[in-house]
Amino acid sequence: MSSGIQIKTKTAAQKSKTCFPESQPKPSDKLNPKTIDPFGPYSQPSTAFAATYARGGIPCRLVHGSVKHKLQWDCLPETVPFDPLLITLAEGLRETKHPYTFVSKEGFKELLLVEGAAEKAIPLLPRLVPVLKASLAHADDEVFGRGLDALVQLSALVGPSLNDHLKLLLTNLLKRLMDKKFREKVTVALQKLEQYGGKATVAIIKSKIPTYSSIYS
Repeated sequence: MSSGIQIKTKTAAQKSKTCFPESQPKPSDKLNPKTIDPFGPYSQPSTAFAATYARGGIPCRLVHGSVKHKLQWDCLPETVPFDPLLITLAEGLRETKHPYTFVSKEGFKELLLVEGAAEKAIPLLPRLVPVLKASLAHADDEVFGRGLDALVQLSALVGPSLNDHLKLLLTNLLKRLMDKKFREKVTVALQKLEQYGGKATVAIIKSKIPTYSSIYS
């Protein structure tokens, strides 16, 4: 019986290691460009997202393809705790260097697609929305674009639950709405927020953006 317990304990440890692997590079890896991990111990992470990735706190990695890049998860995304991973990925949207940009954007998107994601994400909204706001307020156009895409993806998932937090984001959207370069993209995003949030969303949007025209009008 005791041997059976030891086997189960070992199996659980193996599962844990699979989801959150610790990087153990070989000495030769430092000299081999093909095996260098930009998030590994030889790099110098400058942000919270990069530091978390470097110590194995984000259970996915970038896989380079000949045509398209993709993420490789160390375990099924459905088994990963949303707290704090979803928030950490949202923080990574402010990154400006590859592959940080791809990992954070794609990881956020894929995590929202797992079964039961809404129930896991809704309790995190009070902490998640301010992080998205930081992306929407960022001076870098690409960072703003990633933040806007993430906001729409989140709205599609949580629906009206986002309405209580929407006002916090609208000032930043209004600022970009005044920029001809982003006018169409922001308008479409607002329409998506209304579509997913319901008719109550219109009054919230108009409280900060009076010129907004409802998709139902």
